[in-house]
Amino acid sequence: MTTFVFGHKAPDTDSTGSPIIWAWYMTEIQGKSAEARLLGTPNTEAAWMLERWGLEQPAILEDVEDGQRVVIVDTNNPAELPANINKADIRAIIDHHRLVGGLETRGPVGITMQPLACTATIMHKLMGDDASKMPEAIKGAMLCCILSDTLEFRSPTTTDEDRDLAIALAKDLGIEIPALASEMFAAKSDVSRFSEAELLRMDSKEFETGGTSFRVSVLETTSPETVLKRKDALIEAMPHVASEDGVAQVLLFIVDILKEEATLLVPNDTVRSVAEKSFATVCSGDTVVLPGVVSRKKQIIPNLTV
Repeated sequence: MTTFVFGHKAPDTDSTGSPIIWAWYMTEIQGKSAEARLLGTPNTEAAWMLERWGLEQPAILEDVEDGQRVVIVDTNNPAELPANINKADIRAIIDHHRLVGGLETRGPVGITMQPLACTATIMHKLMGDDASKMPEAIKGAMLCCILSDTLEFRSPTTTDEDRDLAIALAKDLGIEIPALASEMFAAKSDVSRFSEAELLRMDSKEFETGGTSFRVSVLETTSPETVLKRKDALIEAMPHVASEDGVAQVLLFIVDILKEEATLLVPNDTVRSVAEKSFATVCSGDTVVLPGVVSRKKQIIPNLTV
């Protein structure tokens, strides 16, 4: 049976590239039948990565059948996985997020969770000497994953291991990191063809704290003014998205990659209270700027308080 390798819903660059990387490793190095899958349409940066390295976009998986062999990467949260995930045959989990709980396996499985900025960095470590056998396209995907998850080393999640690996990969590929990252972030910033609802779901995770459920959405961009021009429409769409997705509130953080700050939209008093309690700030309008906040994993979700 072929093993499906996939990451989380609303796939970003890491959740698009890492399944491809690990499916290559399982197939070409371990001699197993494995295929990458996606749990949604990749965002604009991830789509750019695929085109840049000549990689075929993996098929989109709506759900998994009972007994389907799977490897889960870049998440361990059942809310971000197919509805039938606990009836699949989970063979391994490779992740760099906090442990959520709720997944069920048929037997003991290999679980690798490390406090690194990028799942692809963990994969490189797991490959050992076999990492040298990666073809150019796989190396390129790995480099893009690291630069995306670290925001070109700006994110506080960045470790020396992530940085050193990215530098080594870039040298091997003959690529200048600033130039590649600039192209990636430009692709990520082009959100003109997406509706407000699509923007609110594009890079988002569900999170619950204090009995209140949130869709925590992040838009990383080098052109925040482009998104902020649509502020009123985004605020108007938030209640509809929250209702359709079964959460109480949608939180949208527009991350300015270059200034290394986030702007949170404040559509109502509930979000205003969450912002003030979570980030020690005062919200007087429908936006609030949070200096130095760029990481959902390390700076946003751990601080959310109702």
